[in-house]
Amino acid sequence: MSANKIRAFLISIGAFAPFLCSVPQASATPAFSRQTGQSCAACHFQRYPLLNAYGRSFKANGYTQTGKQETIEDNSLSLPVTLNAAVVTKLRYVKTNGSSSDGTNGGEFNMPDEASLFLAGRIAKNIGYQADISLGRDKALLAGFKMPFVFPQNDFILSAIPFFTDSQGPAYGYELLNTGAVEFSRPFENAAETSAQQYLVQTANEDNGGTTGVALVFHHKYGYLSYTPYITSYKDFPGDFTNTTPHQFMSYVRGVVTPEKVGNFELAAGFQLWKGSSSMHVNDSNGVPVPTTTHKADAWAVDGQAQGKVGNYPLGVYVAYGCAAKTAEGATTPNDFNGAHANKKAFTIAADMGVVPSKLGLGLAYRIANNGTGGSDGENAVTLAANYNIAKNVLLQVNHSFYSYGADVLTPDGNQKTSLVLFSAF
Repeated sequence: MSANKIRAFLISIGAFAPFLCSVPQASATPAFSRQTGQSCAACHFQRYPLLNAYGRSFKANGYTQTGKQETIEDNSLSLPVTLNAAVVTKLRYVKTNGSSSDGTNGGEFNMPDEASLFLAGRIAKNIGYQADISLGRDKALLAGFKMPFVFPQNDFILSAIPFFTDSQGPAYGYELLNTGAVEFSRPFENAAETSAQQYLVQTANEDNGGTTGVALVFHHKYGYLSYTPYITSYKDFPGDFTNTTPHQFMSYVRGVVTPEKVGNFELAAGFQLWKGSSSMHVNDSNGVPVPTTTHKADAWAVDGQAQGKVGNYPLGVYVAYGCAAKTAEGATTPNDFNGAHANKKAFTIAADMGVVPSKLGLGLAYRIANNGTGGSDGENAVTLAANYNIAKNVLLQVNHSFYSYGADVLTPDGNQKTSLVLFSAF
């Protein structure tokens, strides 16, 4: 990575920023803002989807807080008058610098990369829900659903959260940090380059289709512990659990500590553990049996974050380290997260500062990783990022990653990647 390339990238960001400042702000709110009557900034640190302390509390209480929203009340009934909805879109352009013109090397437009109808809120006094309906070009698909049952007990909250997701993995059930422990909650678009957890599990979650399970959570203001038994669907029929017979559940464990605020910063640290194996008999949508599929999970990660201010400038720092265990030679069931014969490892550290608070942020992330193939298998990366909040709920983000590969790593997509994303929720 040359100094000239870095300089050129930063100059381009600087040249682009004045143009963005001329864009008028819009006034729009997604589902939870409609429910609570509060701005998106009430729950989010710097920008959506990064959670602050209040956002973590709202999620821990199962999305049940209504604010000023009118409800229909009766015996064992507390239902909002309004069905809270939002449309979430992500438009993306990706360019890599490989020598061929295949795939993203020629530049790839994803219009949209994601488009969803997002329904969420309160079902009853202690029951909430979140439903993500994909607005694909071919057909609508329930991409994710969860229904938190929350039981407050003095200073504690006990929760049971049945869920399904088409690609987020078992962490989708319950996650409050912004380190990329679950793919959606991360500071930068280039996920695998800036989050150790996503480097380890992102491809596995996408390849192996849907995940369904129940997150069992013990939450306190100083942290939480969750245990999630789950199964992963057959990758050729993602999300179809209608005729699935699981023989065993895999396990996902998540623990987080959130101490008192230190100075101007809110701190958090945690661990993740994916473990176990599961075999399933599955029928396709026509009722025809497909071959029995077996999945195995064996990975762990530790992570931490600090969110606060340096002077008047908001700053978030996110760090993670993890390992996906190797698949033994001759094993009949490979590790979902690592089919190679050496351990797959990654360390990431990322910083994101609001240089114009609530408007313009600049970020930097560094990854040290080995892909598990052995030998010279390094996959290090440096990522530069710029984020501009056109409105509280409209975000423009630019990521540019430089890669440094080991001699044994094939690089058909070159050693640089640029992502330009326009995200909105309204």
